Amino acid sequence: MIKSLLLKFVSARDDELAPMLWATAYGFAIQWSYYILRAVRDEISAADRGNLQILWTVVFLVMLVAVPAYSWTTTRFTRGVFVPLANRFFILNLVLFYLALALLPESARPWIDRAFYVWASVFALFVVTVFWGFMADIFKNEQGRRLFGFIAVGSSLGGMLGSKLTASLVESLPAFTLLLVACVPLEVASWCVGVLHRRFGGGSDTTQAANRPIGGSAWSGIRVVFNSPYLLGIAGFIALMTYASTVMYFLQADLIGAAIQDRAARTVLFARIDFWANGLTLVLQAYFAARIIRWFGVGITLAALPVVAGLGFGWLGAAPLLGVFVVLQVIDRGVRYGLAKPAREILWTVVSREEKYKSKAFLDAAVYRGGDLVSVWAYAGMTAVGLSVSAIALTAVPLAAVWAVVGFRLGRRQETLAREETPAIQAAPA
Repeated sequence: MIKSLLLKFVSARDDELAPMLWATAYGFAIQWSYYILRAVRDEISAADRGNLQILWTVVFLVMLVAVPAYSWTTTRFTRGVFVPLANRFFILNLVLFYLALALLPESARPWIDRAFYVWASVFALFVVTVFWGFMADIFKNEQGRRLFGFIAVGSSLGGMLGSKLTASLVESLPAFTLLLVACVPLEVASWCVGVLHRRFGGGSDTTQAANRPIGGSAWSGIRVVFNSPYLLGIAGFIALMTYASTVMYFLQADLIGAAIQDRAARTVLFARIDFWANGLTLVLQAYFAARIIRWFGVGITLAALPVVAGLGFGWLGAAPLLGVFVVLQVIDRGVRYGLAKPAREILWTVVSREEKYKSKAFLDAAVYRGGDLVSVWAYAGMTAVGLSVSAIALTAVPLAAVWAVVGFRLGRRQETLAREETPAIQAAPA
């Protein structure tokens, strides 16, 4: 019965069901943990919005250290070691933040908040980047087109659970306990990695390249990016996406920070936005993502997000109201994670293992946060010269058009690489 129900939503073979479900559970646990922390981070941004550009500068600088450090671990350990190691490193960080908040005086709270904001911004990208790099390594391109949409369902369910728990428990739990609660799903995610690696990735069979350290240096994955037009195209897509999401994020901080003064009430609103955005994402992932990718291709699916974002920014420019923003935020994030996210991760199924782990970490983390840095100072400049919320929203519309073209062309290139890869695989000796 369960198998029949699953096959209504996903086109999976019998031997793919078990690894797909374990991968879905892994994504569920990661996003469950993150969405417990996300509303806390976003509340800090609303309370300290005058310093956001400085905080995002610090985030970028931290990324410049974190990416090579992570890349170094991939050169020394197998994926069965370095993937759960990354999760457990973040668990240790959460325990330390809890102790700092519980033991240090109240006067230290603003600085702890800022440190946590920087940490959470790094955490948000790293755990997701590592997750999808692992998925691109476990599943082939053809499998990714069929399965990634459903695997992403686990992430949305985890996000819904995390945001719902946060909204329900933020006022009843002892202070700062949410940080410890978030450690539990992170450890669950580490166990899921172990099962996927041992049962479906060859485990300890060192004759398989996938089960050996990647090799190279901490910087080799970065050098590869600048020699690959395909990876530079992904970098361009991420940069444009980052500008749009940064403008949206700062408009959120301004509109909600000005409309709602109580910190707990802001946290509840952020959690509710997260819940409904994840609900829309879930519907798109479970039923539409794989079908749209199959019917229209990766390029059209990638272009859908900038088209929706451009229309949304135009609407917000015409009516810069909190209610309009909430609706736009839910729709934008639903399309971003329900359609564009599975399509964007398919891009990585046609590249080498070094690119999947090292170059992907550089693009998804350092380039993403570098785009944040440029975008946040651009936003600060626009507000400094007196542009209104409406005018700032309208500046994103033409860039969204460029972003759509980049996404379409990038998807077409991925499909070409996938066709070139298939004959090579078929011709390889058994």
